Amino acid sequence: AALKKSAVDYMHPEVGVAATDATVFGRNYFSRPSAPEVEDMEEAEERALVLAEAAALKKSAVDYMHPEVGVTTTDGACFGRNYFGRASAAETEDDEFADERAEVLEEAAALKKLAMDYMHPEV
Repeated sequence: AALKKSAVDYMHPEVGVAATDATVFGRNYFSRPSAPEVEDMEEAEERALVLAEAAALKKSAVDYMHPEVGVTTTDGACFGRNYFGRASAAETEDDEFADERAEVLEEAAALKKLAMDYMHPEV
């Protein structure tokens, strides 16, 4: 029975502890309404650091989930050159033409292998 009670207490911490003995009660001096709110400098700095990291993570998550928003820069040193969209850029092939070309080449290779097998059955 004691083992079952321990297992239930472990698996259900939301139930809480029920005390009926008058000697186990005590006064909490830290959460009473008249207790002064105390936070030392290290905790305040740590809290600010954690909140800044959380804000940066949120911004990264939003940037990842919404690529349509784009990137805005205000720094003059951030610049780049588009080598693909300029007038002197080499012509690139569309994806559907590339896929069709790959299919044709694959079929030609299969036909070549079939012709070789037909002409040289000993190999």
